[in-house]
Amino acid sequence: MDAETTCAAAAGTPLLEIDAATVLRGGRPVLDRLSLRVDTGRHTAILGANGSGKSTLVQLIARQLYPLAPGDGRSPVRVFGRGHWNVAELRGLLGIVSPALQHDYTSEAPLEVFDAVVSGFFAARGLGLHQQASAGMRERARDALDQLGAGHLAGRTMASLSTGEARRVLIARALVHRPRALLLDEPCAGLDLASRRRFLESLRALARGGTTLLLVTHHVEEILPEIDQVLLLRHGRVLRQGNKAATLTDAALGEAFEMPVRVRRHGDWYAAAID
Repeated sequence: MDAETTCAAAAGTPLLEIDAATVLRGGRPVLDRLSLRVDTGRHTAILGANGSGKSTLVQLIARQLYPLAPGDGRSPVRVFGRGHWNVAELRGLLGIVSPALQHDYTSEAPLEVFDAVVSGFFAARGLGLHQQASAGMRERARDALDQLGAGHLAGRTMASLSTGEARRVLIARALVHRPRALLLDEPCAGLDLASRRRFLESLRALARGGTTLLLVTHHVEEILPEIDQVLLLRHGRVLRQGNKAATLTDAALGEAFEMPVRVRRHGDWYAAAID
C-alpha cells in the first residue's frame, strides 16, 4: 500500500483507539485496562502526574512495547483503524518526537542537521552509503525545516544545537512524510520560558495547518489554545476525558495530581499551581 492510499484509508477513522489495554512492568500494571479514543483532526492533550502512565502510553502508541494479548486474539490498540502496522509505514502517518529520540540524535556520532531531516525518509539516523535522497526528498526536507523556522540550522551538527533548536529539527524530520498527526512527548522539556513560548507558537501553526496534535505533558501551561480535548491519566487509567472547560478544573486536576490545585485562565491559555 503506497503512502497516498494509506493516507486515504486513514481519513475518517479515529487516530487512536485503545480498548482495555494492560501493560505490566515488574509484575505490576503500569497501564491498567486503559481505554480511550482520539479522533483524527481533534487536537488532544494527555495530562498526568509522573508515574501516571504517560511514557508507557507513548511507547504503546509508537509500537515500542505491546500490551497483554486479550483472549479473543484481536489487538487492543488501533492506530488509524489498524491493529497491526509495519512501523516504517506507520511513521509516514504518525510522526513521533520525544526527549528520548532527541538524545539519540544529539549524543552519538556527529550528525548534520539536513542529513538528520532527509534521512527521515529512510527511517535511519543519517544517510547510509546506499541511501540516496532524491531531489524531491531534499526539497521536502528543506521545506520542513523552513516551516519550523529552522532552515538556517542546516550545516550545523545536531549536538551543537540548543534543546529548542534540536526539537524543531526533529519535528521537521517527522514532517517530511507529511503525516496526518504528530505525537509529541513532553515537547517543552528543557526549554526556558521564552524558548518554550516560541516553540509552542510553532506547534500552533502546525495545528492550524491541519496536522492533528497529540500532546503528552504534565504541564497545563503547554496546552495550546488549538487543543480542545484533554485526557487526564491517573495510575494507568483514564481519570477523565473531555473538553478543556470540563477537565481543566481545580477538582479534576487535584484528583489527577493528588494535591489541591488551583487553575487559572489567561486568555486562551491555562495555568495551574498547587493551592
